[in-house]
Amino acid sequence: MPAEQVIEQEPAAAPLLAGDRIEMLRAFTADLGTRGEQLGLIGPLEAPRLWTRHVLNSALLAPLIGSGAQVADIGTGGGMPGLVLAIVRPDAHFLFVEPMERRCAWLQEQIEVLGLENAEVRRGRAEEFHDAWEVDQITARAVTALRKLVPLTAPLLRDGGEMLFLKGAAVNAEIEAAAKALRKFRVRDVAVVELGADLFAQELLAETTRVFRAKIVRHG
Repeated sequence: MPAEQVIEQEPAAAPLLAGDRIEMLRAFTADLGTRGEQLGLIGPLEAPRLWTRHVLNSALLAPLIGSGAQVADIGTGGGMPGLVLAIVRPDAHFLFVEPMERRCAWLQEQIEVLGLENAEVRRGRAEEFHDAWEVDQITARAVTALRKLVPLTAPLLRDGGEMLFLKGAAVNAEIEAAAKALRKFRVRDVAVVELGADLFAQELLAETTRVFRAKIVRHG
């Protein structure tokens, strides 16, 4: 039998970020930590850093989600960041875009178990939904480099819609490499935002989160 997973102890920042949705976030995290490796949702080394590296990394994005926004999360996988955001931002509506059937089944199960009324699963790749609908914001985490991600996601955004992509330390190099795609798809107001610095300074959070933030401006 596989060894029992030791899930990271909940960081002090978790209740601050989740507010009255903390019990729901705890339930999701416990289930993902317990079954995630078996289901192929997380790697064998992820449970001991699940809160810090994955759940809170995603939750930090919540203040950038617009109230009432229609949000598409690309490659949701085990729920980051889309499902975490759907938990902590019940005032926005989320589409989880995920091509793998077993991951879609997991996401649908979580929606039902947690009683989320602001989320739905769309099985497929981002490019399969070009011309099918447009949303206000798009999120993504650990999907692909910006030079590939921008062409995949830009057609899904309304004019003036916003990209919010969680990125690592090499984000500025990714932006440089994506210059051609950014011009082609009329991506404007490009910025790299660091989230969670205040909690990190208070030692309530082990690391901050970097976000690539930009808008699509098709006219003007």
